[in-house]
Amino acid sequence: MSNFVTKRREPFRFMVWMGIASSVMIFTILLVAYVVRRTGPGWTDIKLPNVFLISTGVILLSSFTLKNAIQAFRHERFGNYRTNIATTLGLGTLFILLQAWGWRQMFRSGIGLKGNPAGGFVYIISGIHLLHILVGLIFLAIILSEAMRRRLYVDSFVYSVNPPNRLKIQLITLYWHFVDILWLALFAFLLVHHGLDLRLSL
Repeated sequence: MSNFVTKRREPFRFMVWMGIASSVMIFTILLVAYVVRRTGPGWTDIKLPNVFLISTGVILLSSFTLKNAIQAFRHERFGNYRTNIATTLGLGTLFILLQAWGWRQMFRSGIGLKGNPAGGFVYIISGIHLLHILVGLIFLAIILSEAMRRRLYVDSFVYSVNPPNRLKIQLITLYWHFVDILWLALFAFLLVHHGLDLRLSL
């Protein structure tokens, strides 16, 4: 019976991988367009806001706490699992706030969506990635809510051995690590082409 339930939900794994492949294609097209447009008229390189570097550290830390959560889940340390999932959710939220702060720094420096296309590309690339983060936060909030409703060890254990629940957590973990790695790649790409504005501005 458990094999039947697990197999019945395998399409969810396929859907997640299809979503990841689609995201890779979207960002590949964006980066190719970026490279092509960079050689055109009206392009002026800009510096990335320094807070983007901080947000990168935050998103890396969120992958670490999520990894700790999964290890705790597998070893039936459910209290530790809840703590690390909540921490991951908090770090993801902090990442969004830091990205918004970075946009504010850019805007106050006179960099908008119009005019210099370099600024527009940074807004669009980081903005689309932020949508991916928001989706991940919704998923994390769902499994945290489920964990908080099962504080008793017996309830948590029954939840943990249920194949659909285990698959759901695996897929959410896969997705979150993907969006983290995706940001690292995007940030590295932008950093190489723009550099970092080391001035601290509010």
